[in-house]
Amino acid sequence: MPHPLKQFRFCPKCGSNRFVENNFKSKRCEDCGFIYYFNTCSSTIALIMNEKQELLIATRANDPAKGTLDLPGGFVDMYETGEEAVVREVKEETNLEVTDIHYLFSIVNIYNYSNFEVHTLDLVYKCEVKSIENMKAEDDVSKLEFKKISDLTPLEFGLDSVRKVITKIQNNNI
Repeated sequence: MPHPLKQFRFCPKCGSNRFVENNFKSKRCEDCGFIYYFNTCSSTIALIMNEKQELLIATRANDPAKGTLDLPGGFVDMYETGEEAVVREVKEETNLEVTDIHYLFSIVNIYNYSNFEVHTLDLVYKCEVKSIENMKAEDDVSKLEFKKISDLTPLEFGLDSVRKVITKIQNNNI
């Protein structure tokens, strides 16, 4: 697998094509001297349980992994905390209002978007919601349902990091 920096051919500051490898984590422009470090993007994953202790599962409406199972969540926008992002993403995808958030753990992922590998650090949160009364699949989700954690099959989830989250919560009863 080629290093993600191989996809960057031009300096993002001046546009020069003299954008060369500086070290494993960066490229340097031979014209303007700008050094670009390829860093991980932040993403969120929400664990939402109902009163029966079943987990809220989404079905992906779009690629990558269209039609596979997923958990609510998504990318952290600029100027946004992980907590703000998970609240926003849950609202966008489920129409649910998050009332309480507890950070659990993080996990690394490679998210393939339009044939471009986005390296992410997925922040996993346990989220409490006000009510599930107005729950509705929206945005990039085609279906929402609650399932028992013990009945989940990690391979049904389309993203590697989410498969790892499902395995972890099945093993640790988070």
